[in-house]
Amino acid sequence: MSDDLHFRLVIAGPPDEISRPAPEKVLAGTPEHRTWLAEDRAALCAGIWQSTPGTWRVSYDEWEYFRILSGVSILTDDNGAQTRLVAGDSHIIRPGFSGTWQVVEETTKDFVIVL
Repeated sequence: MSDDLHFRLVIAGPPDEISRPAPEKVLAGTPEHRTWLAEDRAALCAGIWQSTPGTWRVSYDEWEYFRILSGVSILTDDNGAQTRLVAGDSHIIRPGFSGTWQVVEETTKDFVIVL
């Protein structure tokens, strides 16, 4: 398999990005996000994301596939339907999803976002 088709996602060294949700979107806590990027192109982003506990509003214009590596999070859509996510769970968020992301226990996921 060629190197451009195969990569290993690992947390190694300092994160490529450290961020927080916009203050007006935070509903609880002081969540901080750390991201290690494996791929970052115009229409594709992939890597590992980690967040400390907190709750914030989310709205997706893109597709995201992810797998929870550790921790506990809860996605709640605007209609109140909840999806509890724990280590080993995979999930797809489709464009148009709107609701909240709650990190109950520090959560780490690997992800692929397609714009």
